[in-house]
Amino acid sequence: MELIEQLQWRYATKRMNGEKVPKEKLEKILGAIQLSPSSMGFQPYTIYVIENPETKNEIFQKAAKQPQITESSHLIVFAAWTNPSLENVDTYMQLIADERSVTLESLAPFRNKIAAELQNKSSEELVNWTAKQAYIALGTGVAAAALEKIDATPMEGFDSNALDEVLGLKQKGLKSVVLLALGYRNLETDPLVSAKKVRRPKEELFVTI
Repeated sequence: MELIEQLQWRYATKRMNGEKVPKEKLEKILGAIQLSPSSMGFQPYTIYVIENPETKNEIFQKAAKQPQITESSHLIVFAAWTNPSLENVDTYMQLIADERSVTLESLAPFRNKIAAELQNKSSEELVNWTAKQAYIALGTGVAAAALEKIDATPMEGFDSNALDEVLGLKQKGLKSVVLLALGYRNLETDPLVSAKKVRRPKEELFVTI
């Protein structure tokens, strides 16, 4: 299976060579992320695709002094919605109505279900929920990048508050939760370039009932 082969090939690249990812490959990765599943299809997150060197350098200096930030072709920032609103729900309902040629009235039960989910959660629970949805999209992006033979490094070790300030996220009701650096492994400086992939054995990882 091609996906398994490519997942064997991929690893969390530590050093990249700065080479640009072709636009058509980037679009396929972003397209996969767009199609990623999320709870109720709501997609309560916004994704920033950063290729500007000055912006990446500012993020490196203020939020994440890891070389992949500046050496990557593109830095993907997954920003969770901190307070998804009923307006967001109504916008989603209108999108469904338009795409499926159905009436808003027919969507009322679904709309009320999502609204109840949001209203029954505390502020902390909402952010936790939206962040989990962003992580699902991250996983889709990692797999898509592997299929395109693009290195992709998920990154959590950054100062979220500092990054939010750099991108002006707080005032937009967003919170950065995870990063994905896209690019190409540096064959000369990456210490893991020839290392064997290590994963727990299947018989320890999986429990069949």
